[in-house]
Amino acid sequence: DLIVHVRDITHPETILQKETVLSVLRNLNLPSHLLDSMVEVHNKVDLVERYKPTEENALTISALHGHGLEELKQEIEKKILTSTGKKILTVNINLEGPQLSWLYKEATVQEVEVMPEDGTARVKVIISSSAFGRYKNLFPN
Repeated sequence: DLIVHVRDITHPETILQKETVLSVLRNLNLPSHLLDSMVEVHNKVDLVERYKPTEENALTISALHGHGLEELKQEIEKKILTSTGKKILTVNINLEGPQLSWLYKEATVQEVEVMPEDGTARVKVIISSSAFGRYKNLFPN
């Protein structure tokens, strides 16, 4: 669904390495949307004083120090959701009903926050539009 190209920007041949990787990917006859949506990541920015990427959409990180990793995670999540046609939603459910079981079967449950005082839960899911449509039909409230 997504290609993430991580480069060591301190390597003296980083530009040549990028071209080699792109050439190999093109020779694999991958769908063009994969190459067009590729996430370009420049690693080791902590080793280059005031580093600014030359590529327009490149993300800068330092895996060693954790710099930029949250932004990278968000970008990957956004692109995966776009390419798969899914979305992240939080739904409130009644724990006495079958909703939670249904969500575990038909979606990816990320988080369940139970409110024991009223027998409900707030459930964060990754779900396709079609599955969410079925959910709303089955559980209109």
